[in-house]
Amino acid sequence: MIRGALVATLAVLGVVAGDLPVEAQQTSKTVRIAMVCGVRCDGPTIDAFWQTLRELGLVDGQNLVRDIRGAGGEPERLPSILADVLAARPDVIVTFAPQPTRAAKAATSSVPIVMAFVADPVLIGLVPSLTHPGGNLTGVTTLPALGFIAKQLELLKEAVPRARRVAVFWNSTNEIHRANLPKELQEAQRLRLQLQMIDVRGPADIEPAFEAAVKERAEALLAVGDPLFHQPPRRLPDLALRHRLPTMFLVGDVARAGGLIAYGPDFVSTIGQAAVQVHKILRGAKPGDIPIEQPTKFELVINAATAKTLGLTIPPPLLLRADKVIE
Repeated sequence: MIRGALVATLAVLGVVAGDLPVEAQQTSKTVRIAMVCGVRCDGPTIDAFWQTLRELGLVDGQNLVRDIRGAGGEPERLPSILADVLAARPDVIVTFAPQPTRAAKAATSSVPIVMAFVADPVLIGLVPSLTHPGGNLTGVTTLPALGFIAKQLELLKEAVPRARRVAVFWNSTNEIHRANLPKELQEAQRLRLQLQMIDVRGPADIEPAFEAAVKERAEALLAVGDPLFHQPPRRLPDLALRHRLPTMFLVGDVARAGGLIAYGPDFVSTIGQAAVQVHKILRGAKPGDIPIEQPTKFELVINAATAKTLGLTIPPPLLLRADKVIE
């Protein structure tokens, strides 16, 4: 499935491997790409990034050196991680989520940065605009229209009609959450759900957050998009099943790993766009001249096996709208 999505992404962008110029397919210069993640740099989406670069002619161990760093959900480690990364003189830094992107921008104004999965870089002041980011930063965003969280809650309510009280995991160290959640929650008021906001700032907060949700009699859980809730993919779904909580996530990989539902961008396709931007920079483009791209495809993933374990019957109309149903 990942391979198919990659080919589709490259075809849309006009860079399917068979159509690449010779210099794109066989790059003699060895380049160094540093990847900095808020939690861990692994999983299907990360794999898709490296696979797309391979399609573009950059092969690990031949003409590519990969420097991969994860902060383990501890954003205070990011400045020292970036110092080590810069000491190795990377050609490009790839960052995942707002915290690593902010740390990278603070650490260098000269090394190109390609960010991935920062929901609204304009809102939090990383760039002046999506079309003309300027400076040394470009990338891809998960920017959805206002009301996206309300849409997730609406889908969760459709899957679990009895749910009236929903625990909402958010991360106050995430700038997007601090800036955007008040407006999003106002949009969600029409659903007449009781929302229990639980601040989860690091891995040590996750189990206590579930305990707090159960203590307050939450009937379902929404994890607002943040790498802390997605990596590793099984962590939150396993805890949710232990506590008998139906869940909604942003990333499809988490639903595939046992979460009940995920609704969000097709991250495999989106990460392919970021890899193409890295390739453009390595061939001489200035990051500030490359428009920041937005996702063009969203997916609804439903885990029917998890629903069965929870004793839930997903309404057939919702199953029919799903892009993927995990049996």
